[in-house]
Amino acid sequence: MSDVLSDAIDSLRAPACLVELPQRPTKVRYGVLGFLAAMTFVLYLDRICIGQSATAIKRDLGISDAWMSWVNFAFIISYSIFEIPTGRWGDRYGSRGVLARVVVWWSFFTALTGAATGLTMLLVVRFLFGAGEAGALPNAARVLREWFPESSRGRAQGIITTAMMLGGAVSPPAAQWLINAFGWRWTFVIFGLAGLAWAVSFYLWFRDDPAEHTGTNLAERSLITADGDSTRKSGSPDLQALGPIPWANVFRNKNVWLLSGTMITMAGVYMLMTYWYPTYLQEGRGVSADLSKWLSGMVLGAGAFGCFFGGWLTDFLLRTTGNPRWSRTAQSVVGAGLAASGLLASVFIGNTVLSSVLVAIACFGLQLQLPAWWASGTQISGKHLGALMGLMNMIGNVGGGILQILFGHFVEMMKSWGYTGRARWDPGIYLYVAVALLGMALWSQIDPEKVVENETSELMTPDAAASP
Repeated sequence: MSDVLSDAIDSLRAPACLVELPQRPTKVRYGVLGFLAAMTFVLYLDRICIGQSATAIKRDLGISDAWMSWVNFAFIISYSIFEIPTGRWGDRYGSRGVLARVVVWWSFFTALTGAATGLTMLLVVRFLFGAGEAGALPNAARVLREWFPESSRGRAQGIITTAMMLGGAVSPPAAQWLINAFGWRWTFVIFGLAGLAWAVSFYLWFRDDPAEHTGTNLAERSLITADGDSTRKSGSPDLQALGPIPWANVFRNKNVWLLSGTMITMAGVYMLMTYWYPTYLQEGRGVSADLSKWLSGMVLGAGAFGCFFGGWLTDFLLRTTGNPRWSRTAQSVVGAGLAASGLLASVFIGNTVLSSVLVAIACFGLQLQLPAWWASGTQISGKHLGALMGLMNMIGNVGGGILQILFGHFVEMMKSWGYTGRARWDPGIYLYVAVALLGMALWSQIDPEKVVENETSELMTPDAAASP
């Protein structure tokens, strides 16, 4: 009798109809995505403002175009060098602390750029600025893997890169408005303040493991892990559990080199548009600084739309074809072709606004490739995602940085030969047309299904994988 009464009481406490209702997933992952998008917006806001400031900096500090290219390269080389270690730190300790620290670091050196008294100090400050920014994107990719299933990473990466490009698009007009109001030095100080609030709020709210975040429920955690991705770490693994990076297998993987090569082409062309295009408009086509800020912003805004559309497209193609190669590489071949044709056509147009529209189309095609690149890199990198994405992005940025140095020296050489205006600047753009065409060829050879981790599993024994 007591058992019957107990069962009746339990049924009143938890009616079967209520227990069986499916739990709706919480949406904490979208908050994570919002934080990452805000970070990349600030990342490019701080990085690209130097392009709009370049004319004033060169005038006040007495720096030539050739030396300005080395100032840009100081950032690029440190950004590249520190991508692997900061990506590795995220793999080892989790991305929460790493991201908070690097945002504080780069924000400080953004502000310190405004205190530069000469070329030497500017070179040092921009080098240290790059060291901070290096950890952002590899760790953002790692966070996406932990918080999003494979089926929606393309769109998530597209939103992040769109925010990044929007930061770049906002940077020229915002920088010029601040330069007009406060001068270029205080512009960098104001921009440097943007990341501090982000770092504090992110560190307090975010958790590396979705299971450790109090806002997630079982349904959301199950949704995140439904893809069965075995490379997801969920937490902060120690180095012994993670194991050493299998460099021999990494370097044998053709996709690592192909993706590194495509990043050289994308980074190279994008550096032309960010570091040099505002100066080209002012010194090559003779437009005012105020007009150049809007034309430069339009170009980078088209790139932002390319990122957003590319993120949606790569997931749509994956669902439609079921083939990662066609969903990742086909759109990138088209994007690289659009970048090459837009740049080439812009040189033959005398009207500056129309020419800038064609460069904007080129930037759209350029950034159409970026979500597919990140999705492909995430797929092939396996459990060493932070380090390997850092490696490929490092190679790409070094190559792109060398290209912009060559461009800076080229326009300086043309000046010494007596060329002025467009005759001094336009011939160098043909180099970037060739670079974009090379990107088309490289993308056609990429197969994202050839994963480094699979090769590691086949070629390494468990004892070897755990050895120091």
